[in-house]
Amino acid sequence: QEQLVESGGGLVQPGGSLRLSCVAPENIFRISVMDWYRQAPGKEREPVASITPQHTPWYDTSVEDRFTITRDNVKNTVYLQMNSLRIDDSAVYYCGAREPVPGATTIWGKGTLVTVSA
Repeated sequence: QEQLVESGGGLVQPGGSLRLSCVAPENIFRISVMDWYRQAPGKEREPVASITPQHTPWYDTSVEDRFTITRDNVKNTVYLQMNSLRIDDSAVYYCGAREPVPGATTIWGKGTLVTVSA
């Protein structure tokens, strides 16, 4: 089964930085909008950022001044650079891939845990 694989999570102090990576199969990556979502304990999964195959980004307002999403169309990898991390950024971060058409199904990775704590 085709799968997305996230990496880069970990424990970081408030104000610190992490870079998440997500590798996807080439046949999926090249046509997909790549998403980053996160889910904190007891909360619903929420969108964080996305990037189109043409490299157009979108950010949730809670992260737009601190996070940067990029994609490498040669390595089939999407990145999420997270700076100035806050305690409320702690969550499991999920990578998703979907075709840029209405109603498209999202393929998800298993997630990577980010913990921001002093």
